[in-house]
Amino acid sequence: MSFQFTCHLYLYCSDFNLLSLTFNEFKLEEKILQGLKSMGFEKATPIQEEVIPLVLQNEDVIACAQTGTGKTAAYLLPILDSIVRLHDAEDNNKESHVHTIVIVPTRELAVQIDQQVDGFAYFLPVNSASIYGGVDGMSWEMQKSSLSKGSDIIVATPGKLLAHLSFEYANLNNLKCLILDEADRMLDMGFFDDIMRIIDHLPAKRQTLLFSATMPPKIRELSKKILKNPKEISLALSTPAEGIIQGAYLVHDRDKINLINLLIKEKNLPSILVFAATKSDVKKIEVDLRKNKFDAKGIHSDLDQDQREEVLRAFKNKKIQILVATNIVSRGIDIENVSLVINYNVPQDAEDYVHRVGRTARAESTGVALTFINNKDQADFKNIETLIGTTVRKLALPTEIPKGPDYDPGRKPRYGGRNTNRKRNPNKRFSGKSKRPFKGKGSRK
Repeated sequence: MSFQFTCHLYLYCSDFNLLSLTFNEFKLEEKILQGLKSMGFEKATPIQEEVIPLVLQNEDVIACAQTGTGKTAAYLLPILDSIVRLHDAEDNNKESHVHTIVIVPTRELAVQIDQQVDGFAYFLPVNSASIYGGVDGMSWEMQKSSLSKGSDIIVATPGKLLAHLSFEYANLNNLKCLILDEADRMLDMGFFDDIMRIIDHLPAKRQTLLFSATMPPKIRELSKKILKNPKEISLALSTPAEGIIQGAYLVHDRDKINLINLLIKEKNLPSILVFAATKSDVKKIEVDLRKNKFDAKGIHSDLDQDQREEVLRAFKNKKIQILVATNIVSRGIDIENVSLVINYNVPQDAEDYVHRVGRTARAESTGVALTFINNKDQADFKNIETLIGTTVRKLALPTEIPKGPDYDPGRKPRYGGRNTNRKRNPNKRFSGKSKRPFKGKGSRK
């Protein structure tokens, strides 16, 4: 199956639609439906069909669904409905307070969700604020004001929210809902204790929603501590969305850049994401692509936050064709209409593969995801295939690319030309540069 055929299949499949319920059927407030209509949202995704009614019934929920399934809207829409109905029932002169706190692992995700609140609540008397680190004194004061004077929805990273809560000016006595988004990633980043300390500041009587892409034992432990009789939802755990057409190329590292050039040259692919393992890989790929006249930008930890946000904004607005990134954008960044995702390196964590390829085929769309497999990454790719429960088709390389390694994931890769099985004398010591044996410290006799 050639890449060209894959692209044709992608275009052919782009019109399929497996969704059923419309948002009108949830009986949400009319102005919420008006906002959804203005954004072009008509039908709910499966996670939205499951979650929205439960949240509207004030149930605690633990939901497991991969990225790209629409889980943000699944909790924001019923929360916005609750806030609007509460505003209508209250005296207009009543003191403002924080209704909902959404805790997320990264600043990028906090900004994104805050922007989504603005979009969904465009016609609503609802306000929101985001709280995260790396800000100046003025931003700190704005965050403080949102917590003390009240903001309907606060989207925050754990560490910065906890820093504010230590000063005891936050007005959380009337908090109605706590939401943990990407809970598995927060625990991977070591935020378990911070989350528990935050919960100590919150009223015990509240609704709690927990969303996670995976369900390891640590998530189960957390859910038992903070949720009450939760309803559990699990949709397509650890598998890519149905609309993703997956393929892989067996290719040596030295040929990967040329392969990218051949795959995307003169193709109608307005939005391409390339994931690499390290920031040095990202920088190299960006330079090589730009040398080949492609409009590419890299995003990695060496960029400051403003620079990263600028690059992401340009990519989302289609001002940049190719975004080259580390895992910094593999989770939690909502970028629509990505035509192609390329895994320049096979991710060592199989779950990261699901999140990476999930950047394409968002919600109702379809997309293409390709992975480059070298000799030493074959066992990791086999683990990915085991996780997702399917064999990813190995595609034939273009004729311009030399033959790659054979796919044999059970074989241990060789990293050099020498005989690594040769027996060595364990008593013989060698210096760093010289191959001559020496007898003692500093001795070369």
